[in-house]
Amino acid sequence: MGSHRRLAPSGFDRGALGVLSVATAAFGALAAVPAPAAPLDDTRAEVDRLYTQAEKATEAFNEAAERTGTLRRQVGESQDRVARQQARVNDLRERLGAFAGAQYRSGGLDPALALLFSDDPADYLDRALALDRITLHQASQLKDLQGALRELAQERAEAVRRLGELDESRRAVAAHKRSVEQKLARARQLLNSLPSAERAAYDRASRSGRGHLSGPGGAAASGRAAAALAAARSALGKPYVWGANGPTGFDCSGLVQWSYAQAGLSLPRTSQAQAHAGHRVPLSQARPGDIVTYRSDASHVGMYVGDGQVIHAPYPGAPVRYDPVGMMPVSSVTRP
Repeated sequence: MGSHRRLAPSGFDRGALGVLSVATAAFGALAAVPAPAAPLDDTRAEVDRLYTQAEKATEAFNEAAERTGTLRRQVGESQDRVARQQARVNDLRERLGAFAGAQYRSGGLDPALALLFSDDPADYLDRALALDRITLHQASQLKDLQGALRELAQERAEAVRRLGELDESRRAVAAHKRSVEQKLARARQLLNSLPSAERAAYDRASRSGRGHLSGPGGAAASGRAAAALAAARSALGKPYVWGANGPTGFDCSGLVQWSYAQAGLSLPRTSQAQAHAGHRVPLSQARPGDIVTYRSDASHVGMYVGDGQVIHAPYPGAPVRYDPVGMMPVSSVTRP
């Protein structure tokens, strides 16, 4: 997203833009003193920084959202296990209750079984198993019930723990969402404060990257990679939408995930996880369809298309497009 617009000398030179502005004003017909270029450069640098931070927060949002979905499924599974175990406990209690009733009708209730109806079933179970009067069959039934109650308690504790994690994850999602929205709103505000000429220059600079870098091309490493690349190309021009993974809008990792899904391969949701979704290859050996992650924290990702270019969802306001693979420091190249 943002940091690839901090350019090397071979790309659009922002310092040169400031010098050019000053020179033009100095040699123009008017004698007015031009405004210094530094504040404009500072504004552009701040926009870059906010976009970079927003993208990192977006990937954190994606990760938290994915974890929330996983926890929600796990909570459902835990609740199902609790229900099944409760049914087993109820069944065992009914069987022991029926046995106790038969004893009562035949002349009296075994004291061990009478404890079944006490206020402290756990204490009953521990004491009942120690009594000599119960038969081997009764002891087996009591042990089954004791085990079932313990398992039920464990399942309930696990369900409570996962519900707590789910609640924490939901709060994390909300916090990351607020962070992204705040940073993007501030970036838009700063961009809107630039004169129209400066905004146009900023847009040209963001597209120029570090200049075209020649690089490996050739065929995709597999038919699946070729199909994923074709899907990514079909998304050209679609808007950047943070937290989205298609088909009408994408963030950076959403585009890569969606493209490979069209090729029949399920990839993780975040750029950091996608960096490990296959085997690493050197950038010099990249082939079309390979996943290219950026920055030391792998917070941005694109797909290599060949000839030194990637296709990616850059940042808000910029649609899915091609850019030089060297638009920012490459972290890794992964071949799914």
